[in-house]
Amino acid sequence: MKFILVWIGVIFFQYSFAQLNSVLNYEDEGNWAVLPIDTLKSWSPFVKAAPLKGVDVFYVYPTLLTDPNDFRWNYDIEDPRHKEGVINYVVKYQASAWAELGNVYVPFYRQAHLRSFENLEVGGETALRMAYEDVKASFQFYLRHYNKGNAIMLAGHSQGSFHLKMLLKDFFDGQPLQEKLIAAYLPGIGIDKNSFKSIFLMTDPHETGGFLTWNTLKKEYKSERYSEWYQGRAVVNPVTWDLSDHSPKSAHKGFLFTNNKLYVKVFETHLIDGAIYIDRIKFPLGFLGRKMLNFHTGDVNLFWENIRQNARLRTMCYFEKYN
Repeated sequence: MKFILVWIGVIFFQYSFAQLNSVLNYEDEGNWAVLPIDTLKSWSPFVKAAPLKGVDVFYVYPTLLTDPNDFRWNYDIEDPRHKEGVINYVVKYQASAWAELGNVYVPFYRQAHLRSFENLEVGGETALRMAYEDVKASFQFYLRHYNKGNAIMLAGHSQGSFHLKMLLKDFFDGQPLQEKLIAAYLPGIGIDKNSFKSIFLMTDPHETGGFLTWNTLKKEYKSERYSEWYQGRAVVNPVTWDLSDHSPKSAHKGFLFTNNKLYVKVFETHLIDGAIYIDRIKFPLGFLGRKMLNFHTGDVNLFWENIRQNARLRTMCYFEKYN
């Protein structure tokens, strides 16, 4: 298998060398999954409040290209499965948590295959770089044409958080734009505690200008993957938004499931070194999670209502601070 990846990686590198200097054209509105001018929103069944004025949400979605039998390193945005997954799944059940805050911007990008993270030397690094160059280009276009001085909320998950971490370094960290940052929600990746010069891990629910991150595991979390990807990394409790090592079911505000229903007081949350785990799960379809190795795919929608309420609180605190 390794030989096959090396061979594919060589061919991909030859093809992608020129592609790295060619990013998607974000003047084309078709290269955006969500723009404020869109009249139909996939989250409309459960997001009713009108967006706030003076706030933009820039969301970058997680890895959807995961099939081990798909040998592409990057996901063509013209692939209908790509667009379907973005609009009708991750935008609907993840980006929706921030949707009522303001104008939502979600760029399509040629994201890297999941294998890229563990095969950096044979094509993964190039694939991730291509993906980030698209995200970066979309953000630059957004700043030039859409922002108009608004405050900025960054939100992502998994690969989306990976790219947003680099975006924070390139555009915000120790730079004038940092004053426009309400918060950066970056769940689903391990982030070193000292990743930034002046952007800090927020450990109080009222703080602004920093980042938040967590990775959701099962109670039986100790594994080689945990040690490699999460242990020792930054983390907050996404129920209490501080460093509480435990939050009861009563503090869990709502899990948005794919049947469009919000389930409250579903589980207890525990903070551990570099991650969180949930247990004592009480949910009508809880059996679906028994065979899952972890709850990575649910990092956002498991805490959907807690995120929604906290993001709004931080936005209010931001305007109190700067107005």
